Amino acid sequence: MSDTPTLRDDFIEGMSRAAASVSVVTTDGPAGRAGVTVSAMTSISADGERPTMLACVNASSSALPLILENGCFCINVLRIDQNDVSDVFSSRLPAPGGDKFNCTEIEAMPSGAPRLVEALVSFDCVLVSAEKHGTHHICIGAVDKVVTAPEGSPLLYGMRRYLRAEKH
Repeated sequence: MSDTPTLRDDFIEGMSRAAASVSVVTTDGPAGRAGVTVSAMTSISADGERPTMLACVNASSSALPLILENGCFCINVLRIDQNDVSDVFSSRLPAPGGDKFNCTEIEAMPSGAPRLVEALVSFDCVLVSAEKHGTHHICIGAVDKVVTAPEGSPLLYGMRRYLRAEKH
C-alpha cells in the first residue's frame, strides 16, 4: 500500500471542508417507515409546476429501498440543537426503544412521509426519479408542501464535526 494520497482521498478531504446543513430524509408508506441523516440535499428549481429538490442517499442505507418503493420522502433540515437526532438517524447513537422515530416528535405530511416537528424546515416530496451514481442514489422530488419553523438556525456539518453558524 502506498502512503501517497489518491484523488479519492483528496476529494474526501476537500469535501470535508464544504460545510452543509444536516437533514433527515424520511419516508412512510406500503414499504414501511424509515429515515436517514444526509448532508447532501439541495433545491433544484423553484420554477415549474412544483419546486424540485434532490437528496443523495447512500445505496447501502436501509432507508433507500423504502424511499424508492414508497415514492415519497420528506427532507427535514435540522436545527442547531438537534445533533442528537442526527446521530440517531445516522446510527451513531442507538435508536430509543429500537425505533429511530422515538427520538423526536413526528407528524405525517400529505405524502405520508413523517415530518420531524421540531425541524427548522421540512419539504414534503413526491419521488420523481432516482438514479444510482457511485455509492449513492440521487433522489429527485417534486415538493408538495413546506413547513417552516418560526425561528432557529440550521445544524451544520463540516470538518468531520457539527458546526454552529455564527451570527453577524
